[in-house]
Parts: sequence; structure tokens; C-alpha cells
Amino acid sequence: MLLLSGVLGGIQCQQRQSETANNQQEPKVDYAIVIHGGAGNTQQADLPEERREQYRDKLEEALNKGKSLLKQGGESLDVVEQVIHILEDARLFNAGKGAVFTHKGTNELDASIMDGATLNAGAVAGVGDIKNPITAAKTVMEKSKHVMLAGAGASRFAREQNLEMVDSSYFYTERRWKSLQEHLEREKNGTVGCVVLDSRGNLAAGTSTGGMTNKRYGRIGDSPIIGAGTYANNKTCGVSATGHGEYFIRYNVAHDISALMQYKGLSLQKASEKVIQEKLARENANGGIIAVDHKGNVSMTFNTNMMFRAYARSTGEEGVFIFK
Repeated sequence: MLLLSGVLGGIQCQQRQSETANNQQEPKVDYAIVIHGGAGNTQQADLPEERREQYRDKLEEALNKGKSLLKQGGESLDVVEQVIHILEDARLFNAGKGAVFTHKGTNELDASIMDGATLNAGAVAGVGDIKNPITAAKTVMEKSKHVMLAGAGASRFAREQNLEMVDSSYFYTERRWKSLQEHLEREKNGTVGCVVLDSRGNLAAGTSTGGMTNKRYGRIGDSPIIGAGTYANNKTCGVSATGHGEYFIRYNVAHDISALMQYKGLSLQKASEKVIQEKLARENANGGIIAVDHKGNVSMTFNTNMMFRAYARSTGEEGVFIFK
């Protein structure tokens, strides 16, 4: 079991050292992967140790899957998809099997994925019968001329592409049903995401969510929106976001981090902190991001009490974390 540590620990230290030690040669990063399982303001006392172990074990399982694929030369898009599958199927997170309920007592899931090499992207929104929305998003990207499909149309497309479909009852879990009844703020987050740099130097990012507890009117958040909840560009970085989606849409958070790197020359960590700790914090907007840049640096930045997260790099650093 990997031990809990600080938010970034050695990652931030390494990044800051690399910015000042210009004469030192950084080891080449063959691959990097970072995962999130949502951010929120749950207090440590409100998350029993047994529950923490479940989250850590699942994050570690997903991380190990990604590492194994990358070591075998796996491509970033495929790794993102397979890692998010594990999180979607886990029922622990607000994605896939663990999706929260809307006001009507239904499940409406969103997902997106983006290829940093081509800037091609795909997304689905408001679906309730596709087992793994991240695969539907990837299929939209690869098998259609569109970027986003929603609702019944997205489901029809998924069936035509022979994706695994399920009855809506598949998404029912007692814990999420109770959270709808109780309107617990701490149950509203739990979106999952993954960002990967593969051995070819290609970045990819993906995000999957069950939306917001008690949402109405077909509300869609940032997760399926390219540039808000997901973005990848080989010139800069890949980003997956989690938090109060309306603000992540308004501030185009994922793309903004990339733009600060590309046009202002900021490092990944500084760009992430500027957006999450300054821009969003000024609006009292809660959430966080995971990101990998084109050199394999990792950022896991959030302004909440906690964010389920994990990372690994080919140079040996890795970790699984929950609280600050």
C-alpha cells in the first residue's frame, strides 16, 4: 500500500528545482500518468479509514493498470480509456456504476476524451444506458465527424457501434440513492479522470462523471466539454478537471492552463495554481485538476479539503493520496 503524503510532495519540489537548476540535466521521462477520483470538502473525520482504504486500493489498481500498459508501449488514448474503465466500474466514484441521481431519480452520465497529438476529441452527455461513457466518447471521436453527442442520440450511436449497453437499473447503488434523499454536499463530487503521456510523447486526457446530485432540467457540467473539463495538446499539457462544473465552463479551466503555458511561458504547476488557487478561488468555486505536461511533469492542484488522486512516472516517483 502506498502511503498518504502531501498534496504534491516531491512533485512540486522537483518541478521548482527544475525551474531554477538550469545547468542540471533532468532525467528523461518515458511516460507519466495521473488519475483523479473527484474533489470535495469532506473532512478526514467524516471518511472512515475502512472507506479510505477502499478508495486508495481502487486508485492504486487503476494506476498499476496504466503503468503496465505504458511500460508495454501502450498509446495514451487507450491507456486513458482503460484506466477510466476501472474507475467507472468501481461504484466508489461519481462515474459509471457509481453515478449520482438526478432530481427525478435517474442517472445522467457525461464523458469526454482528447488526443493531444491531433486535438481530436469526443464526448457524450446525458446518457443513461451506456456502461462505460468514456468508451462512447472515444468512439464518437474515432467513428464520427462530431465532437459531442447527447441523450438518446448518443445512445443510438453507441448501439450502432456495438458498445456495451445496460438497463438503467445498472447504475442504481444504495449509497447514491441515499445521498439523493439526504442532499449531502459531500456526496456531490467524485468525477473521475486520467491524463497520460506515453512513450511516443503523445498526451491524452479523459474525464467521466455521473453529474451532480439532485440536478434538474438536463443540466450538463464541464466534464464532457472540451476546454472546460478536458483538454490535451502535445505542445503544452493534458488536463482533467473535477469540481463545480459551471465555473469550470465559464473559465474554460482546462484550456486556460494550456494557454498560460503556451502564451505566457508558465510552468505546468504555476499555470495550474494560477487558475485553481487564484481565478477560481476568487469566485469561491471549488474543485481541482490533474495534469501532465509534454515533459512528463505532473500537477495535482485543488482548492478543496481533499481530492482522490494518484500519479506515477517512469523515473520511479509515484503515490496515492486523498487529503491535503
